[in-house]
Amino acid sequence: MEQANTAIAGEPESPLLAVRGITKRFGSFTANDNITLGLTPGEVHALLGENGAGKSTLVKMLYGLLAPTEGEILWQGASIKLPNPNAARALGIGMVFQHFSLFDNLTVAENIALVMPASDRLQDVPGKIDGISRAYGMGLEPNRPVWSLSAGERQRIEIARCLLQDPKVLILDEPTSVLTPQEAEKLFETLDRLKAEGRALLYISHHLEEVKRLCDRATILRLGKLVGTCDPRVETPRSLAALMVGSQIMEVRAAGAHTLGKDRLVVSDLDAPSPSLHGVSLKHVSLAVKGGEVFGIAGVAGNGQSELFANLSGESLARRPEAIVIDGSPVGALGISDRRALNAGFVPEERNGHAAAPDFTLSENIVLTGHGSDGLTRLGFINGAAAKDQSQKVIAAFDVRKSGADPLARTLSGGNLQKFVVGREILREPALLVINQPTWGVDALAAATIRQALLDLCARGAAVLIISQDLDELFEISDRIAVIHTGELSEALPARGTTREEIGLLMAGMPGGANVAGGSAHAP
Repeated sequence: MEQANTAIAGEPESPLLAVRGITKRFGSFTANDNITLGLTPGEVHALLGENGAGKSTLVKMLYGLLAPTEGEILWQGASIKLPNPNAARALGIGMVFQHFSLFDNLTVAENIALVMPASDRLQDVPGKIDGISRAYGMGLEPNRPVWSLSAGERQRIEIARCLLQDPKVLILDEPTSVLTPQEAEKLFETLDRLKAEGRALLYISHHLEEVKRLCDRATILRLGKLVGTCDPRVETPRSLAALMVGSQIMEVRAAGAHTLGKDRLVVSDLDAPSPSLHGVSLKHVSLAVKGGEVFGIAGVAGNGQSELFANLSGESLARRPEAIVIDGSPVGALGISDRRALNAGFVPEERNGHAAAPDFTLSENIVLTGHGSDGLTRLGFINGAAAKDQSQKVIAAFDVRKSGADPLARTLSGGNLQKFVVGREILREPALLVINQPTWGVDALAAATIRQALLDLCARGAAVLIISQDLDELFEISDRIAVIHTGELSEALPARGTTREEIGLLMAGMPGGANVAGGSAHAP
């Protein structure tokens, strides 16, 4: 990429919100180092960087959740202090967080009323919601309970309660991470309207195609430092990713045409009641995954993905042993250790606390999943040397960056811990690997490393089943894609020849995509 493209767009003449020389230290660790940027009215400004680059720390200071160690925040040219989020909101700064902060058992109006001024009466809130809905095409129903809403509708609640405070600056953190393509497009239309009204938007996303579509400028952070600004509209996703990590991102490549093996995982008419009040019951789920195949499952969060993973892994048991078969053995009544003994591997969605014990060392976390089948224990005793050796192999193979020889899992960044828990399973050479959200919240470099490792495992004859909300990921590495919606699984469609729009319709519960490709979920 030419230096002219890393453009180093000048600072705006009249920023609405700006930071000058902002530094934030936590003890001896510097999370933000002398960062300067400005947001102008009518601008969508991207904030980009790999995991651990300092994005979250910076926006927390802009929203009053953290105080800077050095430097200053300026509002319309005047230096200000933001002791808390209330002070930020009073000025006109709103923030939509990546993870929803809604109460499922309350209505839309009740959730929004919680952040409204005490002087506002609850009975007036529905009228205000209707006004915002009409103005921005949100279609919110004030009296609907939140538990009954889709992820896209929940996202609109978060935005609506920000807009009811009439912000001049809106910060959005990964706003499309759980949306269907159609829901994302509706969000983009709303953001275009906000931009046209003269509001300033700070936009954080790992989805670089949407950054190109939405954003006028981008500021790139790397290891806590500002490395430049650019016009993302004249960049490519690869060049933006290279700016973020400091080097070109490897291109993920499948092994090419190869013969598929036998069915390694077969699920037949799996029914499973929800274990929680607002959970999702699985209904007549059937699928088959062959050796040498990557089978992708798409879906909006909360449609049965967690319940399906729990049943496939053995954390929850099926009603019938033959409902789940691994390499010819009925395992529906077997727990996770017995399924691992059949050379199956499993990586859950939540890496810290589920896939890994945060206060255990990396070598101890190796034992957690390998004790039953990897020779790491004998007669009830742990072979510490073997565990450390295996841990070092994972660290070397997956470029896991850490401090210390055998650190606690919680000291790793999210992307590095994800590489460790995925690598821990892949180095066991499982015949079947089931993985839930393999690259959730990781940067482009870590995502490419993980996706390539999954394709390489598949090329060696393993069956790989991926549950993911990232359609780019599924289309990049899957052979077939099915969609889970309200606990039901669609027919599997070939990734090649199927569009994002077709999968998006299925994710929204509309059958339009299923009729395009047809075919059985058991078709190769």
